[in-house]
Amino acid sequence: MTSTWVYLIRHGEVEHAGEGRIFGHADVPLSRVGREQAEALARTLGSEAIEAVYASDLVRAQASAAPLAAARRLVPDLVPALREIALGAWEGLTFAEMEARDPDTVRRWLADPGGFAYPGGESLQDLHARVLPALRTLVARHAGRRIAVVAHGGSNRVILGEALGVPLGEIMRIGQVYGAWSLVEYGDDAPIVHTLNQPVGVPGAPPVELSIPMDDRG
Repeated sequence: MTSTWVYLIRHGEVEHAGEGRIFGHADVPLSRVGREQAEALARTLGSEAIEAVYASDLVRAQASAAPLAAARRLVPDLVPALREIALGAWEGLTFAEMEARDPDTVRRWLADPGGFAYPGGESLQDLHARVLPALRTLVARHAGRRIAVVAHGGSNRVILGEALGVPLGEIMRIGQVYGAWSLVEYGDDAPIVHTLNQPVGVPGAPPVELSIPMDDRG
């Protein structure tokens, strides 16, 4: 099989990002910085021969994909299976709020993130089961070409984790800052990650990661 090259992109910064909230399927918009990151991403990848742009159907991914697609006179194709993990009752909360509401459940989460299902939401196994088949379909559809996939921290980590051989329970160790891009080559053998978590330059926008003490589990 001829290699398919996937530019895997995390959406830009969202409103309230500085508060450390997790949003899951909640449809939050990009912040001003997030919109600037989307424009900077389009410039950064402007010379790349990307023939199609795909995005999660959540508004923050759509808005992040739009400038990249528009530069090529494309419209992002929306793929609901690329959505972020559904967090159920925890959507919109900070880690401190989760601990205050349900400390026992938070302890179970930190002890076994790979096997944990969010209250009323999904597990990482659920996320893996919907994201990876969707990605494989896109890779097969564009064999020998280059595409962009704009998604989320969780869905991107599942994709990168599989490519790197990282167990599901350890994928939070893979960096995914807002607006960053990675480049993965899918060929006849195991995927090759050529670029990982490369941020785009936006003045005054330091990289932001979700602050959850994953190393405290167990």
